[in-house]
Amino acid sequence: MNFKVGDKVVVIAGSDKGKEGTIIKTLRRENRVVVEGVHVVKKHQKNDGQGNGGIIEMEAPIHASNVMIVDPKTKKRTRIGHTTDKDDKKIRITKKSNEKLD
Repeated sequence: MNFKVGDKVVVIAGSDKGKEGTIIKTLRRENRVVVEGVHVVKKHQKNDGQGNGGIIEMEAPIHASNVMIVDPKTKKRTRIGHTTDKDDKKIRITKKSNEKLD
């Protein structure tokens, strides 16, 4: 999986198609990501003694294949490539504009 926390992504499939947001959590084993403001579900939460019970809304994970990175230069969705820099360190780049990510 090529996504990291803080990446700006757009949803390309599903009921939230077209929505943009930033990744707030990655679940590498399940190949899923949690995107801010996308796939919001209602969860019934038991009272914890502090009065924090009831129905809360939270973001649920979506599959990583349903999101694409947003190119910082063109503001359109793009694929991610890999290359090395001067110090032979592996870096992520966007395929559309060859911009360095991170």
